[in-house]
Amino acid sequence: MFSQEPKIVIFRILLIILGILLVYLGAKKVLEPLIMIPMGFGMSAVNAGVLFLEAGKIGNLFIDPMATKTDSLMNILQIDFLQPIYTFTFSNGLIACLVFMGIGVITDIGMVLAHPFIGMVIAMFAELGTVATFPIAKLMGFTDGEAAAVSIIGGADGPMVLFTSLTLAKDLFVPITIVAYLYLSLTYGGYPFLIRLLIPKSLRGQVIKHKSEKVARITSKEKLVFAVVGNTLLCLLFPVAAPLFLSFFIGIAIRESGLEKYTALIENIFLYASTFFLGLMLGVLCDANTILDPKILKLLLLGMLALLLSGIGGIIGGYIIYLCSGKNFNPVIGIAGVSCVPTTAKVAQKEVSKANKMSFVMEYALSANICGVITTAILTGIYVTLIAH
Repeated sequence: MFSQEPKIVIFRILLIILGILLVYLGAKKVLEPLIMIPMGFGMSAVNAGVLFLEAGKIGNLFIDPMATKTDSLMNILQIDFLQPIYTFTFSNGLIACLVFMGIGVITDIGMVLAHPFIGMVIAMFAELGTVATFPIAKLMGFTDGEAAAVSIIGGADGPMVLFTSLTLAKDLFVPITIVAYLYLSLTYGGYPFLIRLLIPKSLRGQVIKHKSEKVARITSKEKLVFAVVGNTLLCLLFPVAAPLFLSFFIGIAIRESGLEKYTALIENIFLYASTFFLGLMLGVLCDANTILDPKILKLLLLGMLALLLSGIGGIIGGYIIYLCSGKNFNPVIGIAGVSCVPTTAKVAQKEVSKANKMSFVMEYALSANICGVITTAILTGIYVTLIAH
């Protein structure tokens, strides 16, 4: 531990303490436990478990994220116990696709079909951080790919950040993804304060009158048709993001086709296994040598800015729908356009219920939430298409 540069030793100790803190906050449900508990354990273990390797080199037996040459990679695959998971699921984006497939299986697309205009308008406004952060990141010295990857944090969609950073900013993949997932866990605690700041209590308790029964009338057949058409069209328009679209929409199709065994497989095994290994791998990737980069502080600030702007944009979208509907809408729903499914939708309903227990907005919030997933995927496709090619 102490046979290294003093700054690395200090940073390792700080990361060990941070890892323990993440486990504690995850166990207390302050942060998302499904991600933070394995992430905290991985972070503390990888920074504590250093040893001398060949030729006096200091490292660990967890993973080498920088190994790319075939010969060295084949050697490391036989030694580092998490290297196969990283190499065969992270470096090619498979883990992101598995998580997205799980999101599709638990998503009721009927909310979108019932309120498509409302959902898409709010979702587009909620991409403010995803768009506005890009030029700011460029001004701070990031390349086009790095700026795009950190900007996608504003979409609050972990798999999208994972996919974009792997494609456009491999050198900063680790810190960008860690910042994204750390902040996504904080949205549940931070966005309520933004809602209270920007929306008065009288509007937070707004009851939407004449609520339609459209959701109940939408059949599984219609949802299945939407999934097939939506998947084909989006893959045609944005082929670089086709793996993500396929994963999301096939999850929806399996749900609506009533394939219970596949649904159970994807939801109970794929989704939870992917989430567990995602958290564990992100923690293990937090080796002091890997993330000790001067750009980290900038990434922390830009990630926070992106999510803040997206939250503000979503609320602006909520206000616009409120005015266009003759004030028969609750602007709090706007926060759900930030596509952290279903966290931001639950945040919206929770804040509305605090102001008025008789106001129920979950139907509209989920529509905006799911549309947010689609708009973030589209922007990911645009960034990757324009920058990678």
